Amino acid sequence: MLVLAFDTATDVATSAVLDDGRVVGERIGVPRELLEDAHAILSDAEKAPADLDALVVGTGPGSFTSTRIGLAIARGIALALGVPGAGVSTLAALAASERGVYPVIDARRREVFVEGPRAVSPDDLDLEPGTVCVGSGAIRYRSTFERLGAVVPPDDDTIHVPHARLHASLVSGFGPVDAIEPIYVRVPDAEATLA
Repeated sequence: MLVLAFDTATDVATSAVLDDGRVVGERIGVPRELLEDAHAILSDAEKAPADLDALVVGTGPGSFTSTRIGLAIARGIALALGVPGAGVSTLAALAASERGVYPVIDARRREVFVEGPRAVSPDDLDLEPGTVCVGSGAIRYRSTFERLGAVVPPDDDTIHVPHARLHASLVSGFGPVDAIEPIYVRVPDAEATLA
């Protein structure tokens, strides 16, 4: 089974192609270049979009716009190719990077997205000393987490990236891509402004 997996929920877009669970290529880029990255991976693997059997998309939480970009791309590809898909939490993919890590995504507004999922101030987290925090939120609030006794790997460590290959490893089954729902922890800024 040839699977295209990708996540655009954070400032970093990840994509991977897996053939029967084996990674045949992956890329790290930015959300606006996701389709180019996916095309390049397929070309390098000597595969065409028509060879895909399924999709896996990151569902957030993360940037509202970036998460919607990923879901829109997944729906467009699924419609064009007639393939099923699955959605996987960006937090779950980060947590799958290494046993026992605590995923933290930058939520802007001086908050982070954490398991639950929920948005909280980094200072309000009750972490055990030595907890390894990973993700964009861990990098942004490194000094806070270290003050709380947590450990944050170096900024350039790829453990902070929600790798698409990890998303694919968490899928238990595929279904209609239109049924995949994003994980929004807060209302979009536009709705909050109108309220």
